[in-house]
Amino acid sequence: MKAPAFWWRRPGVAALLLSPFAAIYGHFAGRRMRRSGVRPPLPVICVGNFVVGGAGKTPTALALARLAIDMGLKPAFLTRGHGGALKGPVQVDPKLHTAQDVGDEALLLVTLAPVVKALDRTAGLARLTDIGANLCIMDDGFQNPSIDKTLSLVVVDGGVGVGNGLTLPAGPLRAPLSIQMAAADAVLVLGAGPHSARVIAAAARAGKAVLDARTVPCGPRLADDRPLFAFAGIGRPQKFFDQLVADGYRLAGTRAFADHHAFSEADAAEVLEAAAIADAALVTTSKDAARLAGSGGRLAELLATTLVYEVETRFASPTAVRELIAATRDRWLRDTFCRGST
Repeated sequence: MKAPAFWWRRPGVAALLLSPFAAIYGHFAGRRMRRSGVRPPLPVICVGNFVVGGAGKTPTALALARLAIDMGLKPAFLTRGHGGALKGPVQVDPKLHTAQDVGDEALLLVTLAPVVKALDRTAGLARLTDIGANLCIMDDGFQNPSIDKTLSLVVVDGGVGVGNGLTLPAGPLRAPLSIQMAAADAVLVLGAGPHSARVIAAAARAGKAVLDARTVPCGPRLADDRPLFAFAGIGRPQKFFDQLVADGYRLAGTRAFADHHAFSEADAAEVLEAAAIADAALVTTSKDAARLAGSGGRLAELLATTLVYEVETRFASPTAVRELIAATRDRWLRDTFCRGST
């Protein structure tokens, strides 16, 4: 399902008509967020977002893990594995599991550190300690109260911010912004944009730290001798298309799918034909390539003929983020000592 376009504009008639339902949804979502969770057996950094859809959580989780590894820590990821059929808890093995088993994000995360996929996040925590991790980086789950997070880092896409600022279904917010901001420890604005001003102002009022980062290409330069036909099924495909143009590529066409879209044979045939007509090279994101991996037929043909545009999150101040990671571990150790001494 694609997010309605009116979510990202000033509130209009559609948002007004849905506002009573948004008030009800927001009330229960906010009340749920206030519940207490279980005490984790290791420090937990939750990488979440205020809105539905993608904001750059997975690249940010990877960037955090890289810094943690540089600090001598042993991070591991915990994910529900959106779209994956396995309930878990299971340690992800890219040789055994496909995106249909564990979700596309898990296959990206496991390239850097161990990943446990579990619908029940509390059960997944035990598996993390079994594999020797001393830091949990949780991809998503900010609004889920089952675990007492040591630190909640909320990622905001600077290009769209929080849209019209309304709660589902009138807008993209998963709960009222004031309630979510109170639960956050820090906000990471990913990419410059005028729509992030509301979030930065809300964070300032709540006394929350605001960090900056950007998404940059990190793989080899793609073929420059042909135009590209780009396709993506992520939270905001237009962001991917715009980034290609900003990086100097010529786009002959684009095809946007819903977030976590399960590609069909018909989809593959459509995209392959469109690229052939345009005499363009195909390009997609790492997440989309992960969902295509292990397929047969036209889907395998699509993957084999598609370039992958690699990106990563780079923090404006890696030192500040290292200090945040260190403070998170210190907080967990301090709380553990205090609980043990009572």
